[in-house]
Amino acid sequence: MVFESVEISTPVAESPAISWAAIAAGAVAAAALTLVLLAFGVGMGFSVVPPWGNSGVASTTFEIGTGLYLIVVAMLASTIGGYIAGRLRTRWVSVHIHEVFFRDTAHGFLAWAFATVLSAAFLTAAASNIVGGASPGLAPAASMSTSQSAGSGGPVDYYVDALLRSNPAGKLDTTSLGATRREIAGILTTGLRDGDIAAPDRTYVAQVVAAHTGLSQADADTRVSNVINQAKTDLDNARKAAAKLSLWLTASLLIGAFAASLAATDGGYVRERNASLTEQQL
Repeated sequence: MVFESVEISTPVAESPAISWAAIAAGAVAAAALTLVLLAFGVGMGFSVVPPWGNSGVASTTFEIGTGLYLIVVAMLASTIGGYIAGRLRTRWVSVHIHEVFFRDTAHGFLAWAFATVLSAAFLTAAASNIVGGASPGLAPAASMSTSQSAGSGGPVDYYVDALLRSNPAGKLDTTSLGATRREIAGILTTGLRDGDIAAPDRTYVAQVVAAHTGLSQADADTRVSNVINQAKTDLDNARKAAAKLSLWLTASLLIGAFAASLAATDGGYVRERNASLTEQQL
């Protein structure tokens, strides 16, 4: 009788291809470091300055400075987060080196993506307060109520004050000034939101200005036109600044994704090297 021996082998349990714990750790580290660097940027003067006339740094200056700093923040935070994700993940056994490289890169990219979603979901309010907002100025006035826009530090208060500034040589009408301010603020807010102030509204505002300031009707018409033109120019500058800053933000996100992926591969390389040294010592 011939006995044939058969060797039965059981498959070795492999580690999962994705280590979500490592990805989450890298993402949290990247999001926290982003917030820290944004706070540091405010202290260094890299915050977004509202692009209003006579209101601080010119729009071209803060766009370039803030944009470059956003890229620096994305590079530093994403590099640290990606490195942590690549270094902390579980080591794969019997996996080709090219596959290991791809998985490390994927871990870095996923850590960056998770950090981006985490920042957008939970850190938006904190980051907006620190940075100062990407679209300040008259833009919020479009969605602000009339009562909030007038007499309470609203975006159009400066222009209302400019319209109702009294003429020292004339007779100032101070009756119902609060109601007048709210009415003019509502007209300006609605008109600027729609693109321009309607001709009947311009005429009415000029009449109110003439009555409250003591100016002649012609001078009141000139003042209304000048103030409206200034408000439209400032609003247009704010919109352009917000658009350019959005492009800087897009560039920083793309650079952050690349930095996180590259740093994860470096972290994976260090992990594999240390594991090989440990095996040699044993």
